[in-house]
Order: sequence, then C-alpha cells, then structure tokens
Amino acid sequence: MTRKFTGLLLLLCFACSLRLAAQAPVQTLLWKKQLQARLDSLQRANGFPGATFAAVLPGGEVITIATGIADSVTMSPMRPGHRMLSGSNGKTLFVASALLLAEQGLFNLDDSIELYIGRESWFTRIPNAHSLTMRMLLNHTSGIEEYLEQGDFMQQLKGHPGHTWKPTELLAYIYDRPPLFEAGKGFSYADANYILFSYIVEKISGQQMYDLIRRDVIKRYGLKATEPSTKQTYKGLAVGYARKGGPFPVAGAMVHKNKLILNPQFEWAGGGFVSNTADLAAWAKAYYEFKAISPALRVQMREGVAANTGKNHLYGLGMQIRPGGEAGMSYGHSGWFPGYLTDAAYFPDLDVALAIQFNTDNFRLLKRAPEAYLLDMARILATQVNNH
Repeated sequence: MTRKFTGLLLLLCFACSLRLAAQAPVQTLLWKKQLQARLDSLQRANGFPGATFAAVLPGGEVITIATGIADSVTMSPMRPGHRMLSGSNGKTLFVASALLLAEQGLFNLDDSIELYIGRESWFTRIPNAHSLTMRMLLNHTSGIEEYLEQGDFMQQLKGHPGHTWKPTELLAYIYDRPPLFEAGKGFSYADANYILFSYIVEKISGQQMYDLIRRDVIKRYGLKATEPSTKQTYKGLAVGYARKGGPFPVAGAMVHKNKLILNPQFEWAGGGFVSNTADLAAWAKAYYEFKAISPALRVQMREGVAANTGKNHLYGLGMQIRPGGEAGMSYGHSGWFPGYLTDAAYFPDLDVALAIQFNTDNFRLLKRAPEAYLLDMARILATQVNNH
C-alpha cells in the first residue's frame, strides 16, 4: 500500500467520522422534537397538570423534555429538571446497595431471615416468619400484606403528618396478620417486604441503608438530582396533586408554601427518594447492566416470578420485567407517591432507557398507566433506532 493511498484512506475515514458526528445531534434533535410534540399532545388531550420525560439513547445522548405546569397557583411551567417524589422506583437503589453486600459475602439471598432477626422479640409475629428468605422479601413472594393498609396507620399519618417513623413502628402493622399464602407460593406486592429486608440489611452491615446508597449508587453513578426523601422541603420540587378519594388522607396540592404537607420519610425502603427523569433514565440503564456485581448475581436480579402487576409481567429483585411490544422487554420500576407518578425502564433490544414523571396521581386524567406513556414514547424511538 502506497503512502499516498494510505493518506487518502485516512482522509476518507476522517470525513466519514465528521459526517456521522454531525448527523448524530441532528437526529437527536429530530427525536426530541417528535417526543416533545407527542408529550404536549397527550397533556392537552388528557389535561393532567404536567410531566417530565428523559431518554438515554444508544450513543449516550440524553433527551430531556417537559410539558404542562409545575404549580397551578403560580402557573410556572414544568421544566425538564424539575424533581418529584419517585415512589417505589426507589426500591431499585435499596436492592443495588444490598446486592453489593451479598456479593461481599455478608449474606446470601436464600438465607432464612430467622438467621438474622430470630431473636427479636417480635420475630414470631411476622407472617410466615420461620419460612421466609431474603429473596422472598425482594421478589414479593413472602405472603406478607401491605402495612399501609392495616390498623390506624392512615389515621396516625393524618394526625401526625411530620412524624419520623422507625422501621419497627411500620412493621408493627403486619404483626399477627394471617399470611396471604404459604411463603414462596404466590406473589403480592408490598412495601412491607422491603421495610423488613432493609431493616435486616442494616442489622447485618451495621450501616444505614441511605449511607450505603449515597456512596454506592448516588455518588458512583452521578445521580445529582436524587436524594433521600427524609424531609419536607426540596429544591426544584414540582407541586404534586393528589387525587380525591385516594387511600392516603390527603387531596389536592401536596406542597404548601414550598413544603410537603406530610413527611415522606415513612416510605423509606418502599421507595424513599426524590429525583428527576434524567437521573431515573440513567439509573435504569445502569441498574440493568449493574457491572458492580458478578454476572451470576446479575442473572438472578433479572430472573422474575409471575407478577399480577400487568399482563405477562414478571418481578425480579427490585425489577419489573414487562413486555413492550415492538420495543421489546423492559426492565425497570414504576412508582407512586401521593400526588406523583413515575416509571423508568431500560429496553435492551433498543439499548434505550426511558423515564417519565407526572405531578398527579389521578389516573382519570392520565386515562392509562405511566407505563403505557413510556411505551408510547418507546415506539417513536423504536422506529427511528431500528432504521439507523
């Protein structure tokens, strides 16, 4: 090969790379325009207050958009960077930190929980206590009911909205309840599973779960808009609007004079975070890939049991596994907190991660679940990604 030909070849390669680099932002802008038009159309058609959306594309480009309003009093527009309470999506962060401890040998997923809390005075009052494993708590096959729906919890929350709850206070609501089914023989989603699991992990590790998550997830993955929901004031928080007649003793605006009307701290390991869609989408991909643990443990994380959360849904370890039609299977988690709805997922077939948040929990306004909105946006990207 002559020196002249080599130089020409390098020049052509350089020109091609410049062309591709120039096309990438143009294509990203086109996708952003299409996604924005769709989100605006859905907001106008259904009348929900506002929403934010983010996508992490195969090349690493990030699209963030917003629609509607963040506050009905000031009529301030929703911005892509607005934060909301992300509800049960936060379970993914708790599981990630716990799996790192399992990788280090602090516990095994199939260990009996009796091994760690068998001497607690209240241990035998837990449904299926002697049959439960750590894994059963994570994939909701424990037979334990949801604590939120028991006793006077809602009355206590209404009477003491600023109260800081201890895990054992929350677990007391499931004491002496008959199990829904034999341990490992069914599925019933309940935050109580994660409250109990995280209580055990703190006991094993001698560390606070939030401290572990800050170090191992938030800091490591650069989730700058994500923080524990342990207080009532947050910067950049969109006002959420709770539906009337919901299970919680609240309705209307969840924020009054820049302060949440109840302390979200009670959610803890059931969710427990404030975030935005850019962080949620980035973490959805990072959690699916989760390179900090072994491939074998990663496989277990993605192995799901049949779940009654939707048609053909599975539930892994802090991970909802759901069919997405032409977009393929998705791996992520939805979330609900009074006044806020969240969904975030990674689509391996497209190598795309998506997240959406609404500042309302009124399904009558949305007309469908947040997951359906996510799939609607995924279809737009699926057509384009498959053609490129």
